[in-house]
Amino acid sequence: MTAGSRGDVAPFTGLGHALEQAGHRVTLVTHERFAGLAADAGLGFHALPVDPRAVLESGRGQGLHRSAGGAAKLVRMLSMARSLVGRMTDDLLAAAREADALLLSASFAPLGHAIGAGLGLPTVGLNLQPIDATAVFAPPLVTAGSWGPFANRLAGQGVNLALEEVFRGAVRNVRHRLGLPPSGPRASRRARERQDWPVLHGFSPLVVPRPRDWRPGLRLAGYWWPYDPPDARLPAAVEDFLASGPPPVYVGLGSATVPDPERLSRTVVTALRTAGLRGIVQRGWAGLHAEGEDVLTVDELPHSLLFPRTAAVVHHGGAGTTAATLRAGVPSVPVPVQFDAAFWASRQVALGVAPAALPLRRVTPGHLAAALRAATVDPAFTDRARALATRLAAEDSTAPVLAALPG
Repeated sequence: MTAGSRGDVAPFTGLGHALEQAGHRVTLVTHERFAGLAADAGLGFHALPVDPRAVLESGRGQGLHRSAGGAAKLVRMLSMARSLVGRMTDDLLAAAREADALLLSASFAPLGHAIGAGLGLPTVGLNLQPIDATAVFAPPLVTAGSWGPFANRLAGQGVNLALEEVFRGAVRNVRHRLGLPPSGPRASRRARERQDWPVLHGFSPLVVPRPRDWRPGLRLAGYWWPYDPPDARLPAAVEDFLASGPPPVYVGLGSATVPDPERLSRTVVTALRTAGLRGIVQRGWAGLHAEGEDVLTVDELPHSLLFPRTAAVVHHGGAGTTAATLRAGVPSVPVPVQFDAAFWASRQVALGVAPAALPLRRVTPGHLAAALRAATVDPAFTDRARALATRLAAEDSTAPVLAALPG
């Protein structure tokens, strides 16, 4: 069970396919627009009645761009999520009644845990971000830095309680319907912590080391890669463009939206030409586009097929695209837009696979061109990216999930 953008869904298609190969039957429970991803991976599918793209493109969704900082954006997003959760509860319950176990992304953990308890089903958390409180770093959904051990942990606890509050009404409703005693958000979270509820994280300790102050049940599994069918190919136009010159730079913001797509598109093209680089620009939910012999505009493409053939990747810093870039072994220029993007951008810079992070609101043609030149001219970025990709490829991220499943 997962909700959000493509990056919140695609990693579970690869994991689900691997679980199917191990003998389990897997149903992906998420938004209708991602039904094709489940079908490609051979998974069952149960649709949820919310379209995340429509939400982000609504007036409230566009209001996120008017927020001054990470905390303000998070408050706006949680308010939006609170109004949507109730619309998905009945479908989550219906899907759960057909299951033997529930695997829950962080976007549904409080509600899914209550559903599992009411139906007598085992549950396991599957997080794509390190959202549990720690003294090591401040909450990734709010900032990329550290405020000191005490403030980091206190802020992390506050963010987690805010996430629980999103589900207050839905959890109360579900607990009543399933005959469970009432339990508020704080009590529910403490109960999961006392039980040492298992949560596996879909990223590598090579990228984010496991905080030592986490409880035992919080473990790192490694990256779950999106499933790509064996016959997946790049479109002929893309193959022709790749063959017509040196490796291009990929530019895409995935499922992120931006306040002025035209302006950002011009900035990207100018930066590429200033740096003397060709580019493949993904439209994405931001609506980017580029025209000219040295640039190609594309729609959704398998990252695993395209990224290894690029000189560098400019991306919005989401967990999924960050993972795809690290897997490809190419340098990146993260342009963090919101939420955990700044955290992942900072990790790439710290790992030496990105020269700098350029927050979207501060991107100019000159700054982006300079970062692109650094990423593509200095071989140290490519060398470090390739070395890290080799180590990531050796990790088995499915085994910890199989071990956590009942039976």
